[in-house]
Amino acid sequence: MKVYFIGAGPGDPDLITVRAVKILERSKICIYAGSLVNPDILKYLPKEARILDSASMTLDEVIAVYKEAKEIDEDVARVHTGDPSLYGAINEQMEGLEEMGVEYDVVPGVSSFQAAAAALKTELTMPEISQAVVLTRTSGRTPMPEGQELEKMAQNQATLCIFLSTHKIKEVPDTLIPYYGADCPVAVVYKASWPDQIIVQGTLSTIANKTVSAGIKKTALIMVGHAIGARGTTSKLYDKNFSHEFRKATK
Repeated sequence: MKVYFIGAGPGDPDLITVRAVKILERSKICIYAGSLVNPDILKYLPKEARILDSASMTLDEVIAVYKEAKEIDEDVARVHTGDPSLYGAINEQMEGLEEMGVEYDVVPGVSSFQAAAAALKTELTMPEISQAVVLTRTSGRTPMPEGQELEKMAQNQATLCIFLSTHKIKEVPDTLIPYYGADCPVAVVYKASWPDQIIVQGTLSTIANKTVSAGIKKTALIMVGHAIGARGTTSKLYDKNFSHEFRKATK
């Protein structure tokens, strides 16, 4: 018996991995994050599968299902949104499984920040503009560790992908303008890759009003940085004068 923590991707059921599909197809017990995971993902499960929505479950209730599955020697597909390693709350589940002596595995998935970048048709890293991407969030009921506050993350002017923070869209620009400037490009992507996806683009000085006008309050990613939508810079990778182990420079 094994529990599989599966990244279901950002929403579009076509963005789930082949490995995840193979596991779902043979799983007779599935716990999925119903508030975030596209229910179309469940079509890969056997018809007789027991399906539980974790949105209304506590950690103890989830662990209890794992315990029952162990008793009947049945694998469990634990389906999380995006990639389980990002804000997935899987650590406490893994601790519970270790205490029970139950094996588990993690199946990576496409994150919403990747789907949002694809929707924007942009690179998050651009030569001479930004070569770093920071995945972060603002503080809420889960406080930020000391030194990881948004203003600290902004000091190097990396591309920021800010999760779980749309409710603070009026505060975020005020925090970032001193580091990025009022004209810095910003995008807010609501439900990236879903049929009802919404993209709002602007600058740090305009994005708050645009986002509010669009009615976006949650389930969105804020992306900030001068690399977003940038043009006019070229990577050395395909430069004819740049050589590497697979290609000689053209003289």
